[in-house]
Amino acid sequence: MSIASLLHGQVVNVSGIARDSGTARTTVSGYLDILDDTLLTFRLPAFKPRLRVRERKHPKIYWTDPGLVRAVKTQLGPVTSEETDPLMEGWVLTLLRTYAKKHELYDSIFYWAPLQSRGMEVDFLLVRGGEMLALEVKSARRFSRSWLRGLKAIGELSRVVRRVVVYNGAEQLRTEDGIEVWPLDVLHRRLERDSLWP
Repeated sequence: MSIASLLHGQVVNVSGIARDSGTARTTVSGYLDILDDTLLTFRLPAFKPRLRVRERKHPKIYWTDPGLVRAVKTQLGPVTSEETDPLMEGWVLTLLRTYAKKHELYDSIFYWAPLQSRGMEVDFLLVRGGEMLALEVKSARRFSRSWLRGLKAIGELSRVVRRVVVYNGAEQLRTEDGIEVWPLDVLHRRLERDSLWP
């Protein structure tokens, strides 16, 4: 198995990696466990509610330091446009996990992606008590309404109390659907003040 095949912020299908590399599934699973145990990676599970809609089952993998995966892939130059969203997602995940310990930010954290709607997902779904908070992360500097698709869909879950897009721009707004759009510094301030939840 090539470690470089484990892309930052991508879904990990152990059976698929084993098949493509001609390696036993248990061996691949063991390698992934070692990466997690040595704190090089973190696997983000898929959310599986009791709904009619089937959810994706495979976890996503995030390297605790995205520089590691860039080095393994020998991508040592400037960050490419294809890398910016996953790198920012990974950084936000690191912030969420850090503040989870400081403020009891969530009980569990997932990503959400219904199988029937290819390409639609929400990067992070925080669960605390009986409530959920959905967070989408984008590296662009200009807001786009196309980012709202997953957050609109996840709004159908009854316990979602806040839906947020975090991006690299400067404008803070709220859509007619109640989705909040925050610049990155707003997220950071809310985490610091323990005011992420409504």
